[in-house]
Amino acid sequence: MSVLTRDEAQLRAQHLDVHRYTVELDLTTGDETFDSRTVIRFTARSAGDTFVELKPAVLRAVTLDGQPLDPESLQDGRLPLRNLGAGEHELRVDAAMRYSRTGEGMHRFTDPSDGETYVYTQMFMDDVQRVFAAFDQPDLKAVFEVSVRAPEGWTVLANGITEQRGDGHWQAAPTPPISTYLVAVAAGPWHSVRTEHRGLPFGIHCRRSLAPHLEADAEEILDVTRACFDRYHEKFEEPYPFDSYDQAFVPEFNAGAMENPGLVTFRDEFVYRSAVTDTERQTRAMVIAHEMAHMWFGDLVTLTWWDDIWLNESFAEYMGYQTTAEAALLGSGGPSPRRWGTGPWTEFGVARKAWGYDADQRPTTHPVAPEKVDDTASALLNFDGISYAKGASALRQLAAWLGEKEFLAGINTHFARHKFGNATLADFIDSLASATDRDVPAWADSWLRTTGVDKLTPVVAAADGTCTLTVDHAGSRPHRLAVGLYDHDIADEGRLVLRERLDLDVPQAAPQPIGKRPALLLLNDGDLTYAKVRFDAESFGTLRTGLSGLPDPLTRAVVWNALRDAVRDGELPPAAYLETARTHLPHETDLAIAQGVLAFASGPIADQYLGPEDRPAALSTLTALCRDLLRRTEDGDHPGLRLIAVRYLISVAAHPHTIAAWLADGTVPGGPELDPELRWRILGRLAALGDTDEAAIAAELDRDPSATGQEGAARCRAALPDPQVKRAAWEAMFAGDDLSNYLFTATAQGFWQPEQADLVREYVPRFYPDAVALSARRGPALAVAAGRWAFPAYAVDTENLRLGEACLRDADPTPALRRTLADRLDDLARALRVRGPQAQGAQEGNGGQEDREAHRAMAE
Repeated sequence: MSVLTRDEAQLRAQHLDVHRYTVELDLTTGDETFDSRTVIRFTARSAGDTFVELKPAVLRAVTLDGQPLDPESLQDGRLPLRNLGAGEHELRVDAAMRYSRTGEGMHRFTDPSDGETYVYTQMFMDDVQRVFAAFDQPDLKAVFEVSVRAPEGWTVLANGITEQRGDGHWQAAPTPPISTYLVAVAAGPWHSVRTEHRGLPFGIHCRRSLAPHLEADAEEILDVTRACFDRYHEKFEEPYPFDSYDQAFVPEFNAGAMENPGLVTFRDEFVYRSAVTDTERQTRAMVIAHEMAHMWFGDLVTLTWWDDIWLNESFAEYMGYQTTAEAALLGSGGPSPRRWGTGPWTEFGVARKAWGYDADQRPTTHPVAPEKVDDTASALLNFDGISYAKGASALRQLAAWLGEKEFLAGINTHFARHKFGNATLADFIDSLASATDRDVPAWADSWLRTTGVDKLTPVVAAADGTCTLTVDHAGSRPHRLAVGLYDHDIADEGRLVLRERLDLDVPQAAPQPIGKRPALLLLNDGDLTYAKVRFDAESFGTLRTGLSGLPDPLTRAVVWNALRDAVRDGELPPAAYLETARTHLPHETDLAIAQGVLAFASGPIADQYLGPEDRPAALSTLTALCRDLLRRTEDGDHPGLRLIAVRYLISVAAHPHTIAAWLADGTVPGGPELDPELRWRILGRLAALGDTDEAAIAAELDRDPSATGQEGAARCRAALPDPQVKRAAWEAMFAGDDLSNYLFTATAQGFWQPEQADLVREYVPRFYPDAVALSARRGPALAVAAGRWAFPAYAVDTENLRLGEACLRDADPTPALRRTLADRLDDLARALRVRGPQAQGAQEGNGGQEDREAHRAMAE
């Protein structure tokens, strides 16, 4: 299929004004296809040729201004419209379209729990063409009037309020002008909870089998929604621009959520059917806030072309975290609102910001706002840690630099100037500049047009009993940050107390006086800028014994991120990180920090950065750490921390006895009782250790026949250390096209296990050609799933790296697979460097920098 180029989009936008789409969808025509009839009314500003996009199963008929066009003229998803005269036109298209199993276009899902079927659209980037004919680019906004014929007993949701007209026909209210990628339909026998807020209909929806779990959390979800809605109306002068607000939790969704105006779709893992931590509930609240921010930034004002993806995602990411931190949001387990305070920004620092730092140090890095994105395939690759986390970090730094009042004034100017239209980076910068005397264009050039992570290192000089601070700045961006000066508590040497927090601009005009030497000097205290920070020797010594004595979770998050970066950069041995975690994590109170440290320690460190000979000791250390957390939480006062400890004790179990006993008893001694998520987690680990079998997996699936249970069973089966099982799993992933996106991912997650390196070694060279063939056959969503989850990450050796580099160089993988493989191979090369010269072998023979430059060239 052809991809739309930037140049083509610009020419078409100059040629056409698109006014209205009338779309009729018939979902009663069978399990494989649905009918799609579209009428597009548009104006050609001048005579000439253009085209409309469509990817049908069968194109039955096309008429332009009442005259038939040849359906055979459709080539590579484009239907040419030749010899258009200047003036008004009407295009009619009648087609049968295929349902998807990959979360693209119109996805169809049958719930194994009860046999009910659901469909929903994901039109993002260029997948509207899988549902109806469209001039598919973001700056050709139009009014959409959608009607749907659905099976009896179904409910149809859309961007506007829907009305049932009888005989299975549903009509949605016409939308305001929106972009093609934002049109949405979700149909099925939904379980719905409806209410009103400020005169607008609000609704939350899920499949029927999840109804009890949605009901349990409905008030929390709706309270969060109302609180965010009210907070945005305090921030934004432009009122909410659509006629209703529905949130549908849909199955097998590729993203976390999608900001369709009036009908936000979320992955339905956010309807919790097993125990979760308060941090996970906070994350759900943040996603709700993120998607609602898009109603203004993305839906009301939309990017002109995909090089400004960051204008959508960075803004929503920043607003999602900031608004969650500000609004009085409902916590778990009680009817009264409470504030999460800095909690969301702590989670951002530990999880999201680390995602941005990692992405920005790979050969595939790009500016937050790239100068030019040539086509839609290239644009799709930029939905990453840079467009989300780095961009949000940049906006947080911008708000600190401008001031919150000036920042919001610029935002409101932007909405007023461009509502229901499109805007570029230049428009955004101009709106911000109108609210301040600061040089916003210069800030944008240094922050948004550059790549890489700046590195800040303190240099403390002492003279006559007093000290000064100079920051060694490796990088080019200006930073406004805080410097925390901490002393030992006189009454308790294990605690650190904040003496002073200094505001500092980097680069500095002059050394900063700091008084007497503090026990700990922490750059970027409060995490307001985006940069790697390091410690002077005395501060690092203090942290080795006093990290858990820091009073503020956000401060501790900055420290843990710095330690994580130091391990990845080869400056701190992985074993030293593990020892620091062993010492301080048993005293941690913040759930996001506990989760983040254990994830890094049990994943990259234990599975990749340490060699096979060191892995048993690492698992033993982590097991002891988790047991300490279990002992600390026996009183029941810290259920979230206990749940995290249980999850990771299962994941790092080197022997089956303890967790097998838990499974047999149905509970962890002292709690919690095992819910489905924990049961599948234990069974998956037992499968990897060779301590369960197909009969036990089948019995567990009988106990939990849900969609999540099906995924758990696929994951467990693929993890069994049996050559025939591995062969069957590989064939299911790469030889057939029957697996949905979620079942493919679950199978891939189970297939590779660190304990089974010898058993699956033969599949390492098979992965690359098989992944290339799969991605060409099944499209971008499966390409990303294959590159991310089916990649042989545990084969940390130069042969795997060589095979991957040859694939990038010679096999011509699709853009989505090329990008994902380039990232995974960079992670592999980093693991080899962290392991040291012996593990790197010949890879470092020509110099690591030369290898990284060659890797970058292949990634591009």
